[in-house]
Amino acid sequence: MSEDSIAFDSVLDLCQNQHRRIVLGTLAEEQRSLTLNDLTKIILKYNHHMPITEASGDVLTEIRLSLYHVHLPKLASEGLINYDPEKELVEPTEKLNQVQPTLSTILDADSSLEAPMKL
Repeated sequence: MSEDSIAFDSVLDLCQNQHRRIVLGTLAEEQRSLTLNDLTKIILKYNHHMPITEASGDVLTEIRLSLYHVHLPKLASEGLINYDPEKELVEPTEKLNQVQPTLSTILDADSSLEAPMKL
């Protein structure tokens, strides 16, 4: 198996969860650091299709906790992001830029997103 196929398999595995797809797509597009609050709002927009003013506290807490404890650590362990849980700051890495073509294809195929995320 080549390194490219391993990277492809890893990207597919990471993209099994829609929250991670949204985080990766956003970071790849923005190419800048984002806070945990920023990512929570973005997931609310793309996954729950509502502005933050209409979301219940329970929904926001659920998204935030899943990002903080599950999704961001998983993306960081694969080297696609740098994640500082104390500062609640997430930034894309060069490795994320390298998998961007694969990520773009996956995001384009996600019919559950209200509007496809463009990279």
